Amino acid sequence: MVDAAPSWRNPANGITALRIVLVPGFVVLLAWDGGTTVATRLAAVGIFVVAAASDRVDGWLARRSGQVTDVGKILDPIADKALMGGALVTLSALGELSWWVSAVILVREVGITVMRFALLRYLVLPASRGGKVKTVLQSVAIGLFLLPLTHLPRWVWAIAAVVMAVAVVVTVLTGADYLRTAWRVRRKVRAVTPVVER
Repeated sequence: MVDAAPSWRNPANGITALRIVLVPGFVVLLAWDGGTTVATRLAAVGIFVVAAASDRVDGWLARRSGQVTDVGKILDPIADKALMGGALVTLSALGELSWWVSAVILVREVGITVMRFALLRYLVLPASRGGKVKTVLQSVAIGLFLLPLTHLPRWVWAIAAVVMAVAVVVTVLTGADYLRTAWRVRRKVRAVTPVVER
């Protein structure tokens, strides 16, 4: 008897879906009044922190309850990229973060996500230790830039800039590492796949 696959209607996927639903409200609060209102900026920070923390919760809950589903595997990276992308693009549109920083991070994130989906037919490419460090650095850096920095001491902005710079470097390096891994997988697949003569 084959065990039934877990239903996609489960608490873990519900948390992931909620993270996606929160993104528009987060962006509106961040951009409210040109991003100059302290109260709405802090509210946006609160939503970002809760949404980022929920990423850990839904994964842990899905594994603990044996409810890891294909829907969850698809929704989770979408939710992550929507939250990070919404924050980066809005910060850049407000003139508080250089567009090239947002472009580098988003191109890497979307590109590696697409690559990992493409590799699913061969293997599941797990997050590396560097990838996990990258995620933490990005979350902290973006969280700092979400603060109303113009109302805070200059040194807070300096810390935010340094953390963001480190996050960008780690983002690029881990992206290159994933590409190297994907290239090795592709070479192995080609080596064991018989050539069909036409």
